Amino acid sequence: MLLYRVAILAAGLFPAGVIDISAGEPAEVGHEFGRPEWLPAELATAPWLPPAAAPSENTAGLPEAAAGLPTLPPQPPTTLDAGTAAKSSATTPKIPKDKWDVRLGGHVQLDYVNWLRSDPQITGSPGPQDFFEFRRLRLVADGTGYEQLDFRLQMTLEPETVGETPGVTSPDVKDAYLSMNEIPGLGRLRIGNFFVPFSLEQVTNDTNNIFLERSIPSQGVFSPDREVGVAIYNCTEDERLGWAAGAFFDSIGEGLKERIDDNQGARFSGRVTWLPFYDEESKGSSLIHVGAGILHTLDQDRRVRFRARPQIHEGPRLIDSGAIAADQYTTGNLEFAAVMGAVTVQSEAFLSSVQQTTGGAEVAGGMYAHLSWFLTGEGRRYESFGQHGAQFGRNVPQQRFVALPGRLEPGAWELKTRYSHLNLDRFLKGQYNDLTAGVNWYWSDRTRVMLDWIHPVTTNSAAFGATDSDLLALRFDFNW
Repeated sequence: MLLYRVAILAAGLFPAGVIDISAGEPAEVGHEFGRPEWLPAELATAPWLPPAAAPSENTAGLPEAAAGLPTLPPQPPTTLDAGTAAKSSATTPKIPKDKWDVRLGGHVQLDYVNWLRSDPQITGSPGPQDFFEFRRLRLVADGTGYEQLDFRLQMTLEPETVGETPGVTSPDVKDAYLSMNEIPGLGRLRIGNFFVPFSLEQVTNDTNNIFLERSIPSQGVFSPDREVGVAIYNCTEDERLGWAAGAFFDSIGEGLKERIDDNQGARFSGRVTWLPFYDEESKGSSLIHVGAGILHTLDQDRRVRFRARPQIHEGPRLIDSGAIAADQYTTGNLEFAAVMGAVTVQSEAFLSSVQQTTGGAEVAGGMYAHLSWFLTGEGRRYESFGQHGAQFGRNVPQQRFVALPGRLEPGAWELKTRYSHLNLDRFLKGQYNDLTAGVNWYWSDRTRVMLDWIHPVTTNSAAFGATDSDLLALRFDFNW
């Protein structure tokens, strides 16, 4: 059949006698095609051509020249990408049924942080010192295959955090998981090392978050990072309502590849999200997201600790609860986000009840709220059932940054501001309040420059007492 179509096309492009196609295809296939009107007259009457097809209801309204064009046979339905919700990925290529389709990628982030003004009470090692680092330097392999499976392996190449694990040179395992998708009644099943389903900001990949670091109360404080476990994800047919639940080993993830101990600890998480409003016509340029999560931890070493840096990767921790003797704790959170065209508001609140081994239960809490505005008219992309459930996706500029002779395009520009809060007063360790403002310049959907001004303020009971400082943080970020 393919050779027959090529023969017809060739006949219209070459003069008679140049190509010999007199053998043709078997006559029984001729009924599938009409006679192309664009053929030369001497070829249009050739005996090897099938009879012209009668106009159908699908071609009745078309111009006469178009009505006789070939009518393609029905195509089989496309199998959707295993890692993406079927309801929103109609253009995703077909997944192989008996092999892996693998894509390689990577991620580079170069950071420079300058303490514009450090409070003299902040001392110690590492103290308030300027630094440069490769914040992220990673290689990634993503794959889909075997009809409903996907996997992801992401390894780090960047140096360890100063003072955290001296002498360790082995790369961290960031993502190492396999997912089975479209399971009837269950949805997506995932096994391996991946984000614990808890907190909107935490499950949104760092390439899609808009500040250099996640907010004070999320990553490493109330929200765990990637850990080894199993989870399920699902949503309703219209993707308005989604849910996820998982069970994990406590604190086995990334740098820790094994732990030999009769007591491994455990962490159980649950998350529910809902879109009470979603503008279908604009494909989500206006929407409201709400969510709630629960996280219960049976602590492996029976020591709980809440501490935070001033939303940078290296440097002193300005608030620190110290090691709290506790065998378990439970954290709840509420999520809110509203996208209104070029403006987005996002906020979360956290409350954690720590069951101390002596002294009963005490609570710690925190929250953040941030506002962003695209000066160039774009809006934040939202994924109702993405890689980790409901999350924000990759921002795409309307125009890429281009600087060529006679052609200059600006890319996309985004203003942002954020307030973060962490309260450890019940543990007599004070409060931390933080104001951040800045700008992001998107060269493309995979390259951006980020600038954050950070103003951390602590109270008397915090690690260094009452302090306030100013920092400037710059990042160049690209991935492929």
